Formats: sequence, C-alpha cells, structure tokens
Amino acid sequence: KTIAMALISTVGGASGPLYGTAFLEMAKKSATTDDLGELLDAALAGIEKRGGAKPGDKTMVDVWAKLVPDVKDGSLTEDKIHEAVAATKNMVAKKGRASYLGERSKGHVDPGSESSGYLFEAMLETEGLL
Repeated sequence: KTIAMALISTVGGASGPLYGTAFLEMAKKSATTDDLGELLDAALAGIEKRGGAKPGDKTMVDVWAKLVPDVKDGSLTEDKIHEAVAATKNMVAKKGRASYLGERSKGHVDPGSESSGYLFEAMLETEGLL
C-alpha cells in the first residue's frame, strides 16, 4: 500500500496513478490470497478501470492482458515480454496522451507498455517469484 501511495502522489503522467492503482489493488487482494496470478488479475482490473483502456488501445493494458495469463500458467518468457511490448509499435493509440497523435502514434512503442515490460522482466528474473 505504501508503494501504491508513493507512485500515485509522486510519479508524473498517467503511469504513476496507473501503477499506483495496480499496487493498491494487489495490496487489497493480498488480504485474501498470495497467488501471484490473482494479484495480477486484480492489478489489471484496476488499471483498466482507472484508465478506461482495453486491449488494443495501445496502452500498458496491452502488455498486462497478454502477459498475466502467461504468469498464471507458468509460461512467461523474456521473448513473450518483448513481443508483447513490441506489438504496441504498430498500433494506433486510442487512450492516453499518445491518442492525440492519432495515426502518427503508429511506429512508436507505447511508453507505458515499455515500462510494463520492465516490470514483467523483473518478475521473471526474481528468484522464486515465477
């Protein structure tokens, strides 16, 4: 919960509140489970609710929606993470600041997706987490 509040109050742009919401939802869910898949499901639901994004909108939701099932079934790999992040490059942003660019948002990886990729890489690299 402390991490969530720090992210919400200090990180600029949309990513601070979105990551803060993710950690807050995981903290709440951890009262009833320690299953990482369930915690990440709660985090993703919180991100979607807070940001109003869905898969295909060229946001961090695209990465989370693709990778949370891989975490849950134990099939997450570095290649899958890179593929999920790279997939946002050819999308047109429909949410967030990049949506103001319309078609010009194509050809660039979404920053929230990139940072989400780093988060999933850290989970993958953390001994015993996955």
